[in-house]
Amino acid sequence: MVSAPGFCYLSPEGQGLKMFPGVMTMDVDPELTEKLRKFRFRKETDNAAIIMKVDKDRQMVVLEEEFQNISPDELKMELPERQPRFVVYSYKYVHTDGRVSYPLCFIFSSPVGCKPEQQMMYAGSKNRLVQTAELTKVFEIRTTDDLTEAWLQEKLSFFR
Repeated sequence: MVSAPGFCYLSPEGQGLKMFPGVMTMDVDPELTEKLRKFRFRKETDNAAIIMKVDKDRQMVVLEEEFQNISPDELKMELPERQPRFVVYSYKYVHTDGRVSYPLCFIFSSPVGCKPEQQMMYAGSKNRLVQTAELTKVFEIRTTDDLTEAWLQEKLSFFR
């Protein structure tokens, strides 16, 4: 675990600023790192996802669940509505000119209403996980309802 300098935030209860001694950056479980490496080079052409969570006791980002042949709508049903999660999603994307690609998307689900401490643990660990997985298509959702096929296609349309 790595800590960054402390920062303040305005509490949701309106009680002023709260100070956290540091932003926690969790390590990535070595088994998850290997799974992400293999996932990156998978040969299958269906949609697939790896959902990850922070294990506070182990102070690591760990695998929560893996899915094969899962649509964006099915994937959003697997995400908790009040807890953050990280997702690496292999998606079959048909470009406007008819080409097909299989981008790996990193989706940070940080729902409104989750505990500030949780949000900070996840936010502090996001960049390390993105670097470990070597991903460039990084997106964030604030509610699981945002994760739709149309939303994902709109986000991916910026990458040619």
